[in-house]
Amino acid sequence: MKIETYSNSTLLELSQNLHPDFQWGAATSAAQIEGAYDEDGKGLSIWDSFCAEPGRITDASDIRVACDHYHRYREDVGLMQGLGLDAYRFSVAWARVQPLGRGAWNEAGFAFYDRLLETLREAGIRPHVTLYHWDLPAALQEEFGGWESRAVVPLFADYAAEVARRFGDRVASIATLNEPWCVATLGYEIAQFAPGKKDRALAMQVSHHLMMAHGAAVKAMRKVTQVPLGVVLNHTPAFAAEALESDRKAARIDDGLNVRWYMDPIFRGQYPADILDHLGADAPKVEDGDLDLIHQPLDFLGINFYTRSFISTQTPPKPAPGKQGFTDMGWEIYPEALTQHLVRLSREYAPPPIFITENGMANADKLVDGRVADVERIQYVNEHLKALARAVALGVDVRGYFYWSLLDNFEWNSGYTKRFGLFHVNYATQERVAKDSALWYRDFITAFKSRRTPKAG
Repeated sequence: MKIETYSNSTLLELSQNLHPDFQWGAATSAAQIEGAYDEDGKGLSIWDSFCAEPGRITDASDIRVACDHYHRYREDVGLMQGLGLDAYRFSVAWARVQPLGRGAWNEAGFAFYDRLLETLREAGIRPHVTLYHWDLPAALQEEFGGWESRAVVPLFADYAAEVARRFGDRVASIATLNEPWCVATLGYEIAQFAPGKKDRALAMQVSHHLMMAHGAAVKAMRKVTQVPLGVVLNHTPAFAAEALESDRKAARIDDGLNVRWYMDPIFRGQYPADILDHLGADAPKVEDGDLDLIHQPLDFLGINFYTRSFISTQTPPKPAPGKQGFTDMGWEIYPEALTQHLVRLSREYAPPPIFITENGMANADKLVDGRVADVERIQYVNEHLKALARAVALGVDVRGYFYWSLLDNFEWNSGYTKRFGLFHVNYATQERVAKDSALWYRDFITAFKSRRTPKAG
């Protein structure tokens, strides 16, 4: 496949506008790929517990083995190196390095990440670490109710400081949380994710404790490292289906719950007033000093972008048009929203440099004669890179792009039924096969680096 088929204009736009140190990468998370769920002293996480509950996971699978990255990390770093990646975003499993979420550290767990970091260094790939990608130590859920309790906040800060103390001089950045909206809303309001509860008031209180944990972790890490610190938020911009007052109001509320609920306390030190009114008695209890704790200066903002929310109040709801299709998750492909949203964030919040920390698609991939011809994924990425280029041309400071995900992996409550990876994984044999999209991404990165003109200044 020739890169020019899709990407010549994209290359030109990006090479002229991106920051000189722009990083091309891929992302994963510990629970989704590592396996070795109880090896070398690792404690269990809430996702181990969730998988054990009948009916929670679509294919009744679990994360005991996953992609066996714990044992195959050298092979996987070799795959990254073969793509020409500048950077790799991964998460630390809290229960691997501190099995109970408090108390003694597990040196064997830290040793795994030490080996991974050294392998990345040898490959010339910059590590971007996320401290929490949803896998809370099960012991904290059992003892405190997990994120329902403020007691977990200082424990998370202690964990963050220890990781930063040990690895801060060897990593490119540390993010506190990945997608707190998913943790709170999908885990505590919709019961789609661990721990599987349905209580809106509880979900909102959890969201507040997550924000506090983010702020406390940043404060704690500032004392032990100079590494750039930030947070990763998932944003799904809301669009009114029609020019109806009801649709516009509903879209504003959706935006408030998904975007402003997290951006406002982090960057403005307050929750959005209209959403507090909307929540009423379900609004979280906020104590004196909480918002000051959350409102910490950051060095970067990670944005995970996949789709938009199409908000209709009609009965039946008007469906999203999907003119560019839908992913295998049923998510509408709408890259224009990425441009619009990045410009909006830049203008309304003046954030620090932005990384696109996740962007990608689940596709109904088929391995045929050793090849996965995933043209849909190539088109998806190319169109989103065009959208990124337009945002940068409009003045948005974006410093990196991480495709989600490096590997097909455990896709949370969907189990192993959805494939996002650049590499096809045979879960029975653990064989990795580069999809056409991986080869395209490799060629794209190579071509970008060969023709870019550094931006002045």
